[in-house]
Amino acid sequence: MIKVENLVKAFGPNRAVDDISFGVERGEVLGFIGPNGAGKSTTMRVVTGFYPPTAGRVTVGGFDVAENPLSAKRLIGYLPENAPGYADMTVHGFLSFAAELRGLRGDARKKAVVRAVETCFLDSVLYQTIDTLSKGYKHRACLAQSIIHDPDILILDEPTDGLDPNQKHEVRGLIKRMGEHKAIVFSTHILEEVEAACTRVIIIDRGKIVANGTPEELKARSEVAGAVRLKACGVTAAELNEKLSVLAARTEILSQDGAHVVARAYPRERGVNGAFAGHIAELAQRERWKLDEIHVEEGRLDEVFRAITLPDTVKGSHS
Repeated sequence: MIKVENLVKAFGPNRAVDDISFGVERGEVLGFIGPNGAGKSTTMRVVTGFYPPTAGRVTVGGFDVAENPLSAKRLIGYLPENAPGYADMTVHGFLSFAAELRGLRGDARKKAVVRAVETCFLDSVLYQTIDTLSKGYKHRACLAQSIIHDPDILILDEPTDGLDPNQKHEVRGLIKRMGEHKAIVFSTHILEEVEAACTRVIIIDRGKIVANGTPEELKARSEVAGAVRLKACGVTAAELNEKLSVLAARTEILSQDGAHVVARAYPRERGVNGAFAGHIAELAQRERWKLDEIHVEEGRLDEVFRAITLPDTVKGSHS
């Protein structure tokens, strides 16, 4: 549905997007994440035809965005950052106007407005003007215009910006449901949204793609992925560390009090998660430790994100 090939977007000498390529199929929800200024919004603006590419090619539904912009844009619903709208229009008027721009007339337009209002929970503010809405409702109104024509492709730039926790949960669920039959790209700074809604993740940094995979694949790159966390009693921290050294590459003592020791043990080899946890459980049984907790860590996306995107000088200062 979306194919980006060797895309470059430069502003003067600055390459905001530097030779990136990726694709998005129907049924995929692609999370586009990166630090501020990484090139996320610029890429989305090129895909939607808002910016022309400096080099490379973008096709949407088989149409080249530069050569056949109208055919490509008919397939796209776009929520830009900052959720722009017409301040003096009511929500109903704004959505009716957006539907007409998309070529919907008569009953089709009315039904499209009703569907968008219900989907984005806008009934309570339907006849308020845009300028009287809270930031969260303005964002929802702009999200509603992006889906007014039931597009095959959605490009959403920070779709939960300004929403309260309940609204964020609703929008994440909405994205996940729509992603079952659409191609969706959305950018966010909230990594829990990526895990909740995305089937695939791209991390972009300084205009280049630095990681591309499922959330599970990226979390597996975390330093703690595959490590075993345990909470034991009947053993001292020193003894636990000594005994685990036979099995583990290293052991971290996370906390200790009079009765319990909490530790994280790292396997000598990755990919032996279940076996490694089993060996630790057997050791505990032999040594007569009581295990109140033992589980294999799945890895953390925030740790992977920082490891990939922090400059080496900053990483050094944090170590």
